[in-house]
Amino acid sequence: MDFLSIFLKKAKPYMAAIFLRFVFAGLFTIAKHALNLGMSHYIFTVYRNVIAAVVFGPFGLAFERNTRPRMTLPILFKIFLLGLLGVLDQNLYYAGMKHTTATFATTIYNFLPVINFLLSLLLRLEKVKFRSLHGLAKVIGTFVCVGGVLAMTFVKGPLIGLPWTKHKPTSAANYHQNSFRGPLMIFGACFFAASFNVIQAKTLESYIASLSLTAMISAVMGIEGFIASVVFEKGINFAVWSIHWDIKLLACVYGEILCSGLGYYISGYILQEKGPVFLTSFNPLTMLIVAGMSSFILAEQLELGKVVGGFVIVVRLYLVLWGKTKDDHSIVSKVSALNSSSMKASSSDGSQATTADIF
Repeated sequence: MDFLSIFLKKAKPYMAAIFLRFVFAGLFTIAKHALNLGMSHYIFTVYRNVIAAVVFGPFGLAFERNTRPRMTLPILFKIFLLGLLGVLDQNLYYAGMKHTTATFATTIYNFLPVINFLLSLLLRLEKVKFRSLHGLAKVIGTFVCVGGVLAMTFVKGPLIGLPWTKHKPTSAANYHQNSFRGPLMIFGACFFAASFNVIQAKTLESYIASLSLTAMISAVMGIEGFIASVVFEKGINFAVWSIHWDIKLLACVYGEILCSGLGYYISGYILQEKGPVFLTSFNPLTMLIVAGMSSFILAEQLELGKVVGGFVIVVRLYLVLWGKTKDDHSIVSKVSALNSSSMKASSSDGSQATTADIF
């Protein structure tokens, strides 16, 4: 029983990260279909975050009443900044997706771990021992991602004739996948998403109420997203804001509850346990899941270059995770050694030395 509980505790961040990738893969596939049918990404961002705030706000009030830290001006500023970064990330990503396919968009988005890694190093949220094998594995694995993304982007190759896509036109046939506009927008979304992850990790160090923080970030994103929609949609067009019982409603509800609400909460948990580099290391799984789902649902064609690039990105994932696992083991070993030393010191002179004292 002890072994099972220890295993589940260690496996929980990995299972949470994989679950999160499936959640976002479903959103990207559904959202692409809704965008193809004319849904505005500005309106989608507003609906997605407002309902998430309404759903998760009461949970924060109920379960974190006694543990919620006092609100300060620096925390308020970080929440405002997180909202702005989130709005920029979401709008740029979905605007870029309009000019590409769901698979292509998630492929470009795999640059996120590279940017996240560099920002985490800069802000000292991630440490790398360049002289160790596992430290080099994290660095090499991070930049191997670039090769995989470039392969998926520029190496086309022959089409892989899957039975369910042979006689179906791709849903993105009317979009210019070779234009620079879509990829540039998604690159911008990567930068803002990486900044969001890093600042969220720093915020959770001083504001540990994850549910309340999730609700507040979603509310701010809803307000700032509404302002952006009024500016870029040139006023309030009620026809654009109308939602019916169709794929647009499904995309909004799915994105609001599972991604904006539950997604931010799970991301916060992973950030607290493992840090921003671990969180974004699983992003390549989203691309693989989306590629499979899009071929079934949207009849998107798969090319050999995408398969080769996907394989390279998966190799990168294993390198980074192996390096992170070795880091965790070294930290545990250090703590165990310090505990052992403190126990010996206590037994020899009767003092009550602790690990915290040694640190």
